[in-house]
Amino acid sequence: MGTRSGGENRRMRKPLLFLLFALFAFLAAGCAGEDEPTDSAHDSGGAHDAGDPAADGADQDDAQRFPDVVEVDVSGEDGTYDVTVTISSPYDTPERYADGWRVTGPDGTVYGEHELAHDHQNEQPFTRTQNDVDVPTGVNEVTVEGRDSENGYGGQTRTVRLPR
Repeated sequence: MGTRSGGENRRMRKPLLFLLFALFAFLAAGCAGEDEPTDSAHDSGGAHDAGDPAADGADQDDAQRFPDVVEVDVSGEDGTYDVTVTISSPYDTPERYADGWRVTGPDGTVYGEHELAHDHQNEQPFTRTQNDVDVPTGVNEVTVEGRDSENGYGGQTRTVRLPR
């Protein structure tokens, strides 16, 4: 019953390290399959925060708190532009829907807001145009952010260069 030699200790370590590695891999694989909310919003409003129902595993209908701006086209010149916006909001119902958007400059100045009077439940995504948005000379791009009738502004935004 004496002490083990260095060779025996090395032989014992290999199976132990293998078991630890296998356990770690098993645990990591189990965690990778969990559905976690992701923030594809890349916006200033933060579509997911600590109080987000999706983060708490709540109802799937509440998983998206804000509409996403999926496309923006700007036409015009001399500081007055028409802004055509495509918005997607899969939760659109008469009770909760994308009810507008705003056009802002790089410094956050709001150049225009557009209100939508009703849901677009049967038209997703939907496109509407806001005419005659005044943007000062020297501003080269604008950002469009959608608004939810319950949660306000947020979600995926789009930034576009102005035609000159």
